[in-house]
Amino acid sequence: MAKAHFTTKSGAIIVIEGEENEVARLIARLEGEPKKNADVPAKSQRHQSKSKPAPVGLISELIDGGFFKKPKELGAIKLALEEQGHFYPVTTLSPALLRLVRKKQLRRIKDKKRWLYVG
Repeated sequence: MAKAHFTTKSGAIIVIEGEENEVARLIARLEGEPKKNADVPAKSQRHQSKSKPAPVGLISELIDGGFFKKPKELGAIKLALEEQGHFYPVTTLSPALLRLVRKKQLRRIKDKKRWLYVG
């Protein structure tokens, strides 16, 4: 186990104990040096690999594919997205659909106290 005594610019004394590579990383961090260890991916890489398509874009793809030729309920839209492997709650899909209605990419019709969406 490695041990290091480190004095900061303000004069504080820090004692670090741990594995050799951990101690080296902490000292480098305290001194403000860039990381030499690539254990953790950069922020941009993390967000690119984990980001999933936005509901508005996915619904726009359904519009382009002709899904909305006949009026569809919110549940049918949710099911169509799930069949493509995209799982969103209806509370997320509803505002996305409303945005598309406001952009005039979709229209909505009220039928017996529920909204139907048509393209």
